[in-house]
Amino acid sequence: MKVSRIAAVAALAGSAVLVLSAPAFAHVSVQPEGTAAKGGYAVVDFKVPNERDDASTTKIEVSLPADHPLASVMPQPIDGWKVDVTRSKLAKPIESHGEKISEAVTKVTWTATGKGIEPGFFQKFPLSVGALPEDTDELVFKAIQTYSNKEVVRWIEVPKDGEEEPENPAPVLTLAAASEDGHHGSGAADDASEESDDAKNASAATEAADSGDSSDTTARVLGIVGIVVGALGTAYGVVAGRRRTSADA
Repeated sequence: MKVSRIAAVAALAGSAVLVLSAPAFAHVSVQPEGTAAKGGYAVVDFKVPNERDDASTTKIEVSLPADHPLASVMPQPIDGWKVDVTRSKLAKPIESHGEKISEAVTKVTWTATGKGIEPGFFQKFPLSVGALPEDTDELVFKAIQTYSNKEVVRWIEVPKDGEEEPENPAPVLTLAAASEDGHHGSGAADDASEESDDAKNASAATEAADSGDSSDTTARVLGIVGIVVGALGTAYGVVAGRRRTSADA
């Protein structure tokens, strides 16, 4: 009896371990390339995994937050995908760079022109967005994923602090604090700026090296000219001395 009970308890414990250790299903998410700072611009990637073994993802629709509209939204072209940008009138105009914006991008749709995202793969869909709001710590993007078998998965449930993650969570972009120097560029822009500075420094170093080489060449030429002039002067002195000797004789 005791042996049977021990075996049963062991089996239940093993099942619990398997359940707890099972990997969570992947879902549509959004991450910035570098830093997404408040008040600045950033490139964000929507990562879309294929969760089906018998179908491909053929369409992904991303709705932008209506409570924090973005004045600038630009998709990056992706081979094998057609992109459509939907613009809508804003209920409340926003101001960007001193101008009032009454219309903004509210949805971006990518539709596969080929096989789409096949089983076992994922795809990133980049968007350049800005200016990012300064009065919130995160932006919620709702996404709809469509498969080749006509199945539709809605990633629209907003995660709440202190609660378990919903079954189909919406992608959430966490915003970083604006830098103290007022620079709001994304990490990618900062890298480009650093590369530009490195290029300028390298150019300056090259010019300095070229200037040094030029100076060395000039010094060498002048040295050779001096040697030649000295040799000619010595020869002239020897010839003149011989002439005077012959005249005295």
